[in-house]
Amino acid sequence: MYVVCVTVAVKPGHEQEFIEATEANHRGARTEHGNLRFDVLQSEEDPSRFFLYEVYRSKEAFAEHQRTPHYLAWKERVAPWMATPRQGNKHRSLFPPDESF
Repeated sequence: MYVVCVTVAVKPGHEQEFIEATEANHRGARTEHGNLRFDVLQSEEDPSRFFLYEVYRSKEAFAEHQRTPHYLAWKERVAPWMATPRQGNKHRSLFPPDESF
């Protein structure tokens, strides 16, 4: 499995717009064969900070996600609301084993 953890800082006042745009991306990603999980989290301490936890079957499946219309629309829509560039960290999953999915 291939895991992508994205930290996003949104300009204050744009949180709800970001949530709505990200929900559309989430729904689209969950229809992709290569997507296993897509969690969207909002910080309790700072509501303008978000964390996206995305799990894909492979690195290639994530690359496919980045070419989908829903991802490209999300990326363009949220760009003006970014307080700082989003930070994506990529990981390979150790546990549970890939066979469990």
